[in-house]
Amino acid sequence: MKRLKRKKQNAGVGVNGNGPVTREPDCGRKQKLAEIHQALISDPVDIETLRRAAASRGGLLTDELRRKVWPKLLNINVYDLPHKPGRDVRENHKDYNQVLLDVRRSMKRFPKGMPATERAVLQEQLIDIILEVLKRNPQLHYYQGYHDVAVTLLLVVGERMAIALLDTLSNYHLRDFMDPTMDSTKHILNYLMPILEQVDTELHDFMMRSEVGTIFALSWLITWYGHVLSEFKHTLRLYDFFLASHPLMPIYLAATIVLHREKEVKQTECDMAMVHHLLSRIPQDLPYELLIAQSQDLFNQYPPSLLAKRAALQSRKSLSISTFQAFQLSTLHQRPDSVLQRLTKAQGSTTSRHASRHSGLEAALPRDRGQLWGKGNRIVKMAVWGLSATLGAAVFAVAQTAMDWGPEVLLQLF
Repeated sequence: MKRLKRKKQNAGVGVNGNGPVTREPDCGRKQKLAEIHQALISDPVDIETLRRAAASRGGLLTDELRRKVWPKLLNINVYDLPHKPGRDVRENHKDYNQVLLDVRRSMKRFPKGMPATERAVLQEQLIDIILEVLKRNPQLHYYQGYHDVAVTLLLVVGERMAIALLDTLSNYHLRDFMDPTMDSTKHILNYLMPILEQVDTELHDFMMRSEVGTIFALSWLITWYGHVLSEFKHTLRLYDFFLASHPLMPIYLAATIVLHREKEVKQTECDMAMVHHLLSRIPQDLPYELLIAQSQDLFNQYPPSLLAKRAALQSRKSLSISTFQAFQLSTLHQRPDSVLQRLTKAQGSTTSRHASRHSGLEAALPRDRGQLWGKGNRIVKMAVWGLSATLGAAVFAVAQTAMDWGPEVLLQLF
């Protein structure tokens, strides 16, 4: 516990691996922007620099950069995005009714002041995004809270790129939450108490006596905190961090938040209901940069491999954890967007010429050739639109209470 207390004395500044960090000056921001730009145009793309930038103080700084960096962190070619879903994606889909209900209840996740008609369009897109990813991956099972992840992606990158990002996240970072039962989710939650025990045995023992368990952190984990934070800028900062980190980083952040509230917890009556009530409501004024840095420190000091040696964590294999190393390696050989754009144009041009030669009308019908090129180039135009369009970051209200998850979800945890 001494280590944590020393960090709390520096609560006015962020802490990273290089020592104290105060508010980032303009020169630091400009340097970070330059480093991100250089990493993006390197061939291959400098993924390690992008990961450090996303995790370090301030994250990726702007939505414009997120639209460029998030796809690289997930090994997505922005010039080969999925098509917009057709109306048939909703036909006979077993999860349609539940997705519809969850999206209809997500109005507070959209920017304040957004016209109702615009929000309605985005909600329809959100339904289609979720159903499209599920249709592409029949092995995945929808869970309540999945839409909180999807809406965050939609608001930043638009519909087509959101499909690509959500598809990858669902098969890697979120994979354990998408099993037919909650067993894998409980397995991830089970890492929380061992982390607390390593840092503060007194706090750990108090929580064990209260029998509070870890259910209070469920919505934090499965929505990447999108369901419980009232300011969109804080949600985006955490998404920068999580996209650049190990799939278990959200549970390390949960432990850091509990440790940060140590005094509050210990002053609460040692009763399950009282402790759960306290912890299930995240304060909206948390020092996020400090907590992010401390989460990284905890991960380095007590990695999952160390915690998994405990008997309670050996009984189940996590797909998110077991596939993460291979996923990270797959991101290291990406071409910069300028190269991908050139290759896409060349491919479109080749396709157009081939189609014209095949018809034997290339010379006779130049107008058709232009139309064929237009079809190939439309891919590029849509991808560029996906990079440049933005809805902007805005404040959204405190999310719904734990009962929004539905009793059927909570019952699966016991």
